[in-house]
Amino acid sequence: MRKALDGKVALVTGGGRGIGRAIAERLARDGAVVAITYARNAGAADDLVERIRTDGGRAFAIRAELGEHGDARRLWDAFDKEIEQYVPGGGVDIIVNNAGETLFADLEATTEDAFDRVYAVNVRAPYFIVQQALPRLRDGGRIINIGSGASRLAMPSIMGYAATKGALDVFTRNLAELLGPRGITANTVAPGIVDTDMNADWLRGNADADAEWSAQAALRRVGRPDDIAGIAAFLASDDARWVTAQVVDATGGVRI
Repeated sequence: MRKALDGKVALVTGGGRGIGRAIAERLARDGAVVAITYARNAGAADDLVERIRTDGGRAFAIRAELGEHGDARRLWDAFDKEIEQYVPGGGVDIIVNNAGETLFADLEATTEDAFDRVYAVNVRAPYFIVQQALPRLRDGGRIINIGSGASRLAMPSIMGYAATKGALDVFTRNLAELLGPRGITANTVAPGIVDTDMNADWLRGNADADAEWSAQAALRRVGRPDDIAGIAAFLASDDARWVTAQVVDATGGVRI
């Protein structure tokens, strides 16, 4: 039986763990060849590739340290070498800009170095990843940026991080206008608190934290990676061909 993403090639940055891992697994299950990038944890990325292949999917991992000048070029050079094994001539259909860093600091505590770093990873890297993807990105493609519910909420304790996600929302809107004539859609998925490794140290096993954040959501729980993956899979599919320039709130209805 034909799958929703048969014949498609997807790139998921930061795909070894957390939300990125769930998205990569879902896109592979839906039929796409999935390239998974990682910065340092090769073991997690290789484990995911093996899991996808065991389940009958196709995937490969490439190391891509983001946040440095030339990062996008190096990423696509590595991608081009690997994709030939799966799709002669290469090319990509779906780009998921998921890799990111947090900045747990309020205005007074934020340093210039920390501010520059979070912008380099969360904003500059996606910008140039898409820029350098343009010759490779096929008509009718999909760009999915992973933003944050923090871009619509006042959260002064993480305002530097939230500002990067607001910048992604603007990036998405402009990409939708720029690439629309080619049938390429661009959308942002904006999660809230999700039970991932990144939040494990303060969320998992902490009944008070879980209850606090669950109470803020209309659906009365924190998110799971597969919640976000399902939305990304929809946006990557042909069913979402008429959806573009949107920020899809994926917070479970936090503070509505």
